[in-house]
Amino acid sequence: MTQNKIPVIITGVAGRMGKTLATLATRHSQCILGGATEQAGSALIGQDVATLTGSKSTGLSVQDDLRTALPPHKKGVIIDFTAPRATLNHLKIASLTKTPIVIGTTGFEKKGIEQIKQASKKVPIVMAPNMSLGVNTLFVLTQLTAQILGDDYDIEVFEAHHKLKKDAPSGTAVKLAQILAETTARSYPKDFCFERNGLIGERTRKEIGMQVLRGGDIVGEHTIYFCGMGERIELTHRATSRDTFALGALKAAAWLARQKPGLYDMKDVLGLKTLKLKP
Repeated sequence: MTQNKIPVIITGVAGRMGKTLATLATRHSQCILGGATEQAGSALIGQDVATLTGSKSTGLSVQDDLRTALPPHKKGVIIDFTAPRATLNHLKIASLTKTPIVIGTTGFEKKGIEQIKQASKKVPIVMAPNMSLGVNTLFVLTQLTAQILGDDYDIEVFEAHHKLKKDAPSGTAVKLAQILAETTARSYPKDFCFERNGLIGERTRKEIGMQVLRGGDIVGEHTIYFCGMGERIELTHRATSRDTFALGALKAAAWLARQKPGLYDMKDVLGLKTLKLKP
């Protein structure tokens, strides 16, 4: 029933992910659209969110201030896929209002990460570079494969995204790199090679390659190569729609609404931290 659903407040609702989130929230089984924001000066300010979703009137107008977008009678969950500076501003409001927040923004510097950690002492936060259920399965498979093959196989990471993506490597690729580094006793980014050009000599034993492609409208692709003598294993995830990220974020929001303050990730949401392989 509608009254039992978790209101979600979408920041940056006119963006690619914002629009997808708002659209899917209008028909989600656990969440309901509870508010939406855009930058001050946007032509969408004051308009019904239905202008973006193509649905019937939501009764919710796009706000330029997150505080006025928060539901007045029932605590919701903020979902933020914007940019580091904007996310940190939204985080301050989340902390002041004790509103849980799902963060899908990537590209934070160390200072920003520290602010998020501090805020998690006051409010529940899910922070993940990728909310896709498939990608989070890829994280587990990457760790498992690295445990088995990491010392004997050469490892390479490849990622591709649309030409408008601003950060590189992607947050997902960085997470994969960190998993590989932790699992194989390497260091990120010290042991990673981000460019090869000219007479560079043989590959070093500890080296892990990281390559990036930007072009067209690629939603997202990540491949980890484990290259041995006479064989190669490739673990690949290809996103064909942003719906997969949005559905994961909505699942995270529904889960987060029931949690105590703390910093969580999608492994917590999906129960992957307690996953045990059957013999």
